[in-house]
Amino acid sequence: MLKNRLIAVILVRDGKVVQSVKFKHTNVIHYDPIHAIESFNKWAIDEIVVLNVSKEASSREQFIESIKKISVECFVPLSAGGWIADLEYARALIACGADKLVVNTHAVENPHFISELAQKFGNQCIVISIDSKRGDDGIEYVATDRGKNITRFKTGEWALKAETLGAGELFINSLDYDGNRKGYNLKLIESITSAVSIPVIAMGGVFRWEHLAEGIDAGAGAVAAANIFHYTEHSTKKAKKFLIDKGLCFRKI
Repeated sequence: MLKNRLIAVILVRDGKVVQSVKFKHTNVIHYDPIHAIESFNKWAIDEIVVLNVSKEASSREQFIESIKKISVECFVPLSAGGWIADLEYARALIACGADKLVVNTHAVENPHFISELAQKFGNQCIVISIDSKRGDDGIEYVATDRGKNITRFKTGEWALKAETLGAGELFINSLDYDGNRKGYNLKLIESITSAVSIPVIAMGGVFRWEHLAEGIDAGAGAVAAANIFHYTEHSTKKAKKFLIDKGLCFRKI
């Protein structure tokens, strides 16, 4: 039986670690991403995802330097994403120590980019990030460009297409739930996990450890959080213990 995974997410804007509330990244948590992962290595985390949420593509080189430093200190699988729009930059992130690539906007704008990445680096290496926003009609739609552009692509349909094109995992976040401290958008998670056969990572809204368990119950193969892990001492260790004590299948501490 495959074990579920607990994932810490680090959001980097212009070289600094920031908090996210409805995709607004104004509150700086750490001034160097390396400080954010020092404790995660020791506190039972299963994977780390580092996302470049900077507003400008010119941030890519600075992000490369951050991944270089982080990969040296990171002893769990490391995923990196943000502004990945060509094979050259994807290759540079892998060369700097990233185990997986997280791609969002460019995949929506150029779907066959997913296939190109999968053919070059393997399906297991490609994580398609899907940001979703509920429309006035009650339907979930794909958002791109750090949540600024709400497309007319239905989230569920895009998830299926991404799988078909070669995605190895899906990283699902909800603009409506991001930073709201009320837990994941469980209806969204359930709808996607019931439709695809690849692992789904739930993200957005965690404030209590119970929210993580709810994500697993909704079908997610992995549960991720950002804000809460930066503010609670030994947080990932406590989260992992809670999940194991609930009888869920996680790697032991």
